[in-house]
Amino acid sequence: MTAVRDSIRANMDRPLTALYLLLLFAGWANIYSAAYNPDHPNLFDTAMEYGNQSVWIVVCLVLGAAVMMVHGDFIKNMAVPAYSVSLLLLALVPVLGKEVGGNTNWLQLGPVRIQPSEFAKFATALVLTRYLSGLQAFRGMRTRAIATAIILAPVGLILLGKDVGTALTFGAFILVLYREGLSGNILLLAIGVAILAVLSLILRESMFHIPFWGREVSGQYFLIGIITLTCLFAFWFISRFVLKGQRKRLYGFILFTLIGSAVFISAFDFVFENVLSERHRTRIGVTLGLVYDPQGLGYNAEQSKTAIGSGGLIGKGYLKGTFTKYKYVPEQQTDFIFCTVGEEWGFAGTTLVVLLFGALILRCIQIGERQRSRFTRIYAYCVASIFFLHLMINVGMAIGLAPVIGIPLPLFSYGGSSLVGFTLLLATLVRLDAERLSQLR
Repeated sequence: MTAVRDSIRANMDRPLTALYLLLLFAGWANIYSAAYNPDHPNLFDTAMEYGNQSVWIVVCLVLGAAVMMVHGDFIKNMAVPAYSVSLLLLALVPVLGKEVGGNTNWLQLGPVRIQPSEFAKFATALVLTRYLSGLQAFRGMRTRAIATAIILAPVGLILLGKDVGTALTFGAFILVLYREGLSGNILLLAIGVAILAVLSLILRESMFHIPFWGREVSGQYFLIGIITLTCLFAFWFISRFVLKGQRKRLYGFILFTLIGSAVFISAFDFVFENVLSERHRTRIGVTLGLVYDPQGLGYNAEQSKTAIGSGGLIGKGYLKGTFTKYKYVPEQQTDFIFCTVGEEWGFAGTTLVVLLFGALILRCIQIGERQRSRFTRIYAYCVASIFFLHLMINVGMAIGLAPVIGIPLPLFSYGGSSLVGFTLLLATLVRLDAERLSQLR
């Protein structure tokens, strides 16, 4: 046992560990500033958020140390049980869950309130890694269908609790599938679908006059018309200038684009109106500039942008942010913790935070690429992808480039469930990497 511990200590990745600890304590310091109460100045006062966070930090440090003592084979064998338990907890949320912020995504276990979806990311990363690492290659419809089902099972259960934001974070696993051999055309299709969705939303309330027809059509029908004309032009161009051997495939692609676009626009409009709540529709509209609601659902984003802008180049100084001090930004210690950094530390501080997260993500990728074990490599990409998507969405929310969908900034935002979840992701990666010299597959 002593030899094993010495091996772990010698081979554990110190840069990744240092980045984790740096971000962990920097987040705690910013939570202290965001939730500061002069009547409770003690950093460890559990009557305040920063006191509770100190408890969770201790829990996470102990948990991380415990993970270091676990053998890598045990982690692999626990993938399916952990995934099964996470699905069970997610299934209990719509029935026994506690509603917070319009989402039913919490379970009350005595004095502790947990968010099962945060642990589901870790469990999904493990079981997806185990499945992919057992394949010779990521090919075939059956293989892709199983991988997709692994990802979508927790997503479906999370959506039952109306937590659209957390469900979206599972899209990070698409990047992992791409690394393992998923066609780049799938990513291009996803980008095209996203663009089509945004255009559909922007044009859905517009009316366009068609001169030669003498009528007005809705923006969505106008969009379908533009796509149809583009496809007709493509048909003509291919018929005239493309070699006969290539025409059949291109014709099929254009026909698929035309029919698929029309079906998607109609289906997306139905989902937008009948599946998403009014709160989510308004927030998306605010982000796209379609809805002006500075005193309603757009209030958080507007105040966050103002707070970040007021910080200037170097900020107002620690505990000196007026927006932070007087609580102008709701949920500032959780979803909008980034605006505390912007106001008090300015552009320099926000840039440093983003660079630190970028360094952590790149280090995860570097760890993945140096592995002998396929399991550890795939898992490293799962961790990197989850952190990347969280960073992009949370920072995007704070600066008004993404809808406000309640995504925490990893290791920075207040909350025990998210902190434990991200700690498990990183600690497990460090533990698996420490065995890299003895692993063969």
